[in-house]
Amino acid sequence: MSMKSRIPLILLACGSFNPITNMHMRLFELARDHLHQTGQYQVIEGIMSPVNDDYRKKGLVPARHRVAMAKLALETSDWIRVDPWESEQETWTETVKVLRHHYNESLRLLQYKKEFIKNKQPLEGSTENSLSSHYTVLPELKLLCGADFLQTFQTPNLWKKEHVKEIVEKFGLVCISRAGSDPAQYISESELLTKFQHNIFLVKELIQNEISATQIRYALCRGLSVKYLVPDSVISYIAHHNIYTEESERKNEGDLLQPLRLHNTTVNPLND
Repeated sequence: MSMKSRIPLILLACGSFNPITNMHMRLFELARDHLHQTGQYQVIEGIMSPVNDDYRKKGLVPARHRVAMAKLALETSDWIRVDPWESEQETWTETVKVLRHHYNESLRLLQYKKEFIKNKQPLEGSTENSLSSHYTVLPELKLLCGADFLQTFQTPNLWKKEHVKEIVEKFGLVCISRAGSDPAQYISESELLTKFQHNIFLVKELIQNEISATQIRYALCRGLSVKYLVPDSVISYIAHHNIYTEESERKNEGDLLQPLRLHNTTVNPLND
């Protein structure tokens, strides 16, 4: 199937990106290769969406820095971009709502393209239909994640069941396997994931890449080199702004993650 006749697809990755590493960018490349090899899809865009500061994860540095570092890292990509929408909201936004936002954005863009073509003079010898056919397909939007992400669906109170259902049914997942994780097992252990497994793409990472942002921060706090693990532009930015320190690692220490905090408030409003 030629690229033109394939289903256009957008990959969205949500996460801390604290900081962005070469592994984060590799996930997009691996996913695109896999989806192109299915013969069904053409990946037209990759979007990185750094989480809001209100997520309250331990050691989470301000979103303005995480977005700026991602922008610098992605200067070398011609198809992946960072989107600050999620990080700019007043509070933490559930993943399903981030997916809905980007779905609506792609819908709006499609309508704009159709309107533009409708008002444009048709090319000589072309029918209006053939001219606009390229723009009549709404891209699919899939959530890109590491395989351990599937396991978080089982964490009590972290996800709402109806949100997991909407993510796997309406959007779909592209999961990159990591050493020691068994995504197929996570799927088989969940009735819901099993039901929609046709919409979950499991990608095997042939060249194992275990770069962890947590370990990167650990090294930076101790003045160790992270060259070749993180783009040079990001390393320079971190040094210039002195972002990762022992003090920054203590940020949100002892705090509950916002989804768990919200669940606790809902279930037991009298608790302090």
